[in-house]
Amino acid sequence: MQMKSAELQAYQIALGEGQKFYRSAVSRGEYPYLPALDYILNLEPAMGYMDLGLMSIPTELITGTKTMGRSPSLAGNFMPLMGVNTEFCTKWMDLCVCQQQREGIRDPIKCYEYLGQFYVEEGNKRVSVLRYFHSPVIPGRVTRVIPRYTEDVNRQIYFEFMRFYELSGLYGLRFLHLGAYERLQTALGFSPEHVWTQEERRSFSATYTKFRAAFSQVNRERSGLTPAEALLFCLQMYPIEVLHEMPQSVLEQKLAALWGDLSLLGNPDPIEVKMVPEPERERGGLARLLGLGHREHINAAFLFKDSPEQSEWSRAHDAGRAYVQQQLGERVAVQTECASDGDYYGAIERLIGAGAELIFATSTEMLEECRRAATRHNGVKLLCCALSQPYTGVHSYFARIFEAQFIAGAVTGAMTKRGNVGYLATCPFVGVPAEINAFALGLRSTNPAASVLLDWLCLPGDPMERLLEKGVETVSGLLDGTDYHDGVWMLENNSPTPLLRLVWDWGKLYEQLILSILSGNWDPDATGKAVNYWWGIDSGVIDVRFESILPEGVRWLGEQLRDGLIHRAIHPYCTRILDQEGRVRNDGTGDFSPEALMRMDWLCDNVTGTLPGPEKLSATFRNLNNLLII
Repeated sequence: MQMKSAELQAYQIALGEGQKFYRSAVSRGEYPYLPALDYILNLEPAMGYMDLGLMSIPTELITGTKTMGRSPSLAGNFMPLMGVNTEFCTKWMDLCVCQQQREGIRDPIKCYEYLGQFYVEEGNKRVSVLRYFHSPVIPGRVTRVIPRYTEDVNRQIYFEFMRFYELSGLYGLRFLHLGAYERLQTALGFSPEHVWTQEERRSFSATYTKFRAAFSQVNRERSGLTPAEALLFCLQMYPIEVLHEMPQSVLEQKLAALWGDLSLLGNPDPIEVKMVPEPERERGGLARLLGLGHREHINAAFLFKDSPEQSEWSRAHDAGRAYVQQQLGERVAVQTECASDGDYYGAIERLIGAGAELIFATSTEMLEECRRAATRHNGVKLLCCALSQPYTGVHSYFARIFEAQFIAGAVTGAMTKRGNVGYLATCPFVGVPAEINAFALGLRSTNPAASVLLDWLCLPGDPMERLLEKGVETVSGLLDGTDYHDGVWMLENNSPTPLLRLVWDWGKLYEQLILSILSGNWDPDATGKAVNYWWGIDSGVIDVRFESILPEGVRWLGEQLRDGLIHRAIHPYCTRILDQEGRVRNDGTGDFSPEALMRMDWLCDNVTGTLPGPEKLSATFRNLNNLLII
């Protein structure tokens, strides 16, 4: 009798939860019962069915019933609505007894899966009882209802999930962005078509269960971020093997430290792009009187991928370091380190251990290590030479190279004879397609018949040899080393002669940023967004140097374009633009936003070539998957 009383008490509690849900839904003008799949399919017929067999269904994904007939027995949260003196109550309590026995409810339900949600045909009361006892999964025999394909983003994500399920056999990972399932495969070290083994599935599930529990503890405000998205974000810094070994308490600490960055994942506008150096801002009277925020000295550090003696890229940043020391004198103490062994995180830790309060990481490849360090050292300001990175703990900085490339394209168009222009790009990082397209637009402005033959330094083989086989007479790119874009070269008898060079002057950027810290004006209008500094020709960070071989008229043209960009009278992308598929990307009446330029993932119609996917890249570049545009 005592046991029966306990089950009756459980039913009464569940009934109260059902009635509360019902009243709340009615007051909001919403349907208070379980949604019925048959009704949904009457509005949009299925395209087919697939038997998925017996599986463990995540309880939270069971959201409705198959038919309308059983809906009034249960509220929309699967809690009962029938009174205690009903047959429904008696059967519910019997299942309650069964669940509390040693093995619990083992009889699988029968249900249908549609667009990632499950609708019960047999076993609604079992689901109700198991939900009451907070069971994370329920065994069930599942039939998938295949929906009609549409251009709706959520529908496309679901079709990506169906493919992922074929490979992994996993449910319960929900993403909100296209391409996420394939990125997860890559982040786990799998190829896009890798079929998971049973052991891989078991190991991942154990790690994900622990990760979800940690995420639930940290996600107190119930943000719209999903655990799967948070996991994919963390996999950029911690391999799955490391997460597997982490205790849940440590995972919670890591997630709490990354929460500022994680909270930006669902923000449609997560980045504050600062396009020009900001003028010195006057601090309030009391702050000025007390000297709040003002500093007389700072310990800064510069981290190089390769030594300045070996690398033109590092040499340009080191020249910026020397300029800062010359301009600021005793106000800044500078240390440098070269991490040619690739241990960027260790190098950052050593610099911080030696007293660095501000670190400039001068290579995009250092971004992940900067983010890891930011979670441990809140008082250290970390900036990485990268573009369009939505991370609050690390500020990024770069130059608008596309402006210089627009000038380079126009000069090349005036110089080329046959119109076969080669372009050697590094890797399809964020921002690189905008550089290629700006060059193509500049080329078209002076030579409409010319075309850009695109090749990549990140692909296996010799890209320059491939371009020469295509008969290019000029090429944009770096021909005398392994650094970033350097300029435009005329090829005569396969011997390169420079026409112009891209010039970097990082010193001006470094000086401005350090002065903003010393004066107490570092991010005075913090918005909670990630900060990206993206300065152009008008700041002097990037420029073009014309070689003496250029005819006077061509040089004058280049100088006029540069002057127009400096004074913002010329906008390279404010023109009619078609992509390679003939789609109109700009009708000529407007310009692109900074974010659209950074995240550009298409090529102009006068470009021959493609943006290679991660699977085509050399191993060195493939490891930087999170920095790629595709």
